[in-house]
Amino acid sequence: MTPQQIARFCLELPGAREDIKWGSNRVFSVAGNKMFAILDFLDSGNGGLAFKVGPELFLGYVDRPGIRPAPYLARAFWIAMQRPYPMGDAELREALTRSHQLVVARLPKRQRLGLVLETP
Repeated sequence: MTPQQIARFCLELPGAREDIKWGSNRVFSVAGNKMFAILDFLDSGNGGLAFKVGPELFLGYVDRPGIRPAPYLARAFWIAMQRPYPMGDAELREALTRSHQLVVARLPKRQRLGLVLETP
């Protein structure tokens, strides 16, 4: 996926919005300010990507070549990667959706309405 495709995909997730923070980082969040992905992470527009993963998956991801703990966010189980992304398109979409849903799951019940995706 290209950075543009990632941005488009993130914005298709329920309740997602995009902001520019910390200079040139494209931050995707839900419920106002709850981040689930950051594009152009810690670099100047080169497509670096960071997102939240579950604690049970964190070590498995960071053991893979090209994936590392996200600086400043690793304690919250975020991973980071540079282009070319070391995940295929389908795996990346699934990981971004999971990141979104991890953040949604921590919202108060009244804020979760309409944001929870149905699992097949």
